[in-house]
Amino acid sequence: MAGRPRNIDRDVLLDAAEALVLKSGAAALSFEAVAKAAGVTKGGVQYAFGTRDNLIRAMITRWGEAFDADVAERTGPDPSPRALIRGHLAATRDADEADHSRSAVMMTMLLQHPDQLSDTRDWYNSRLAGLDLAKPDDRQVALAFLAGEGAFLLKAFGLMDLSDTQWKTLFEDMLSATTSTPPEAGFPEP
Repeated sequence: MAGRPRNIDRDVLLDAAEALVLKSGAAALSFEAVAKAAGVTKGGVQYAFGTRDNLIRAMITRWGEAFDADVAERTGPDPSPRALIRGHLAATRDADEADHSRSAVMMTMLLQHPDQLSDTRDWYNSRLAGLDLAKPDDRQVALAFLAGEGAFLLKAFGLMDLSDTQWKTLFEDMLSATTSTPPEAGFPEP
């Protein structure tokens, strides 16, 4: 009598895959390596994901869902566009070094898989979708969002070193930019 296959916990496999990529880079990601790290068979990993691309897609999806859940905890249900960006900035401000490392890995993997770019593009566009960029107030909120994402990516890829105090201060300024009224658009007359 054949044994019944044991249940494979996808989160355990995703944790192992993420740790493997953090330690050795995206090129090290294989079903065999994930299986060894998770203590399961290679067939178990293949059964859970089917293909390496599906494994990568699952890693990126889980990362995005965790971040969105953090933002949702900060904003509550059905937030305004401004509240959504404030929640996003606050979640980014509060990210720790592990989050930065995980983000760098996921962004690197994302860029290596162009099929995933459209989902990410849609996600970013949804953050700005409710803003009217013809309005100075909404442009200021958009600029704060873009500054936060730029700072996050620079830090995640190790291209910028800021102390924790500097990081939080910059994000507090970005957050305050989402609540204050900006000066009139345009340049002063000479």
